[in-house]
Amino acid sequence: MSFKRLTWLITGCSSGLGLSLTRAALAGGHRVIATSRNPSRTPDLVAEVEVKGGKWIRLDVTSSESSDVVAELEKDEHIDILVNNAGACIFGPIETATEEEIRSQMETMYFGPLRLIRAVLPYMRQRRSGVIVNMSSGASLDGMPTMGVYGGAKAGLDGLTKILAKEIAPFNIRTLTVVLGTFNTNMPNDVALGKLPLPDDYNGTFTEQVQQLLVSGHIKLNGDKDKAMQVLYQVVVGEGVGEAHEAEKLLPLGSDMIPRLKGVQDQLCHALEVFGSVANIVDIDN
Repeated sequence: MSFKRLTWLITGCSSGLGLSLTRAALAGGHRVIATSRNPSRTPDLVAEVEVKGGKWIRLDVTSSESSDVVAELEKDEHIDILVNNAGACIFGPIETATEEEIRSQMETMYFGPLRLIRAVLPYMRQRRSGVIVNMSSGASLDGMPTMGVYGGAKAGLDGLTKILAKEIAPFNIRTLTVVLGTFNTNMPNDVALGKLPLPDDYNGTFTEQVQQLLVSGHIKLNGDKDKAMQVLYQVVVGEGVGEAHEAEKLLPLGSDMIPRLKGVQDQLCHALEVFGSVANIVDIDN
């Protein structure tokens, strides 16, 4: 097979998974348009990407004007792969989350990616090719206490993407949702707690224990970010472990995702066993 050089637009590249994926795609011979909210804070990384033929631009996914970046890029570029990676979690129970915090999480993990998806689709549809990759989280399947708003935002985009995949399949555009476990990123050193304190009734609960663990920084991280992003790269381009799996729409990454996936499977099977017959008795009588 002949090599095809693809152009990747990746959000949230200043550290962690986004940076690892940027490096993997560049190493594979592709062009990467890396983005971050403030490129001036990472001049060495910007130089690293650009010396390898990539490009680094400023992009704040929470801005209502973020989609304008796509139109500007498409004047000279063909965006083949959009990777919605930018994200951050504000930890706290759902009860105490402020509206500002909730809207911030939704802008970053739902509306921001959705704006970019809607911006690239007309171009991909016209070319009859493209891949949209959304970085999701195990929190969207079965999250820990304090991650309710974050998990809800991720789950919202996951649900939307399932339907989107059906809508854009006739145009040879693919979606891929990556369900991530815990990886060796800067997350333990960058924990953001909600503004409001826990009510006294939460003392001694699992929620309080999780919050104390987050504050301590003693969080067990199972996954290697570079290995994970190499796998993602291969699945997107159909090489290595991704060969013959180009049509797959869900990619779990991290050993801690296996029990969560099995838990969701068991939950659905249990509901079917308990209420499957009930579901059949509420139809309109013929």
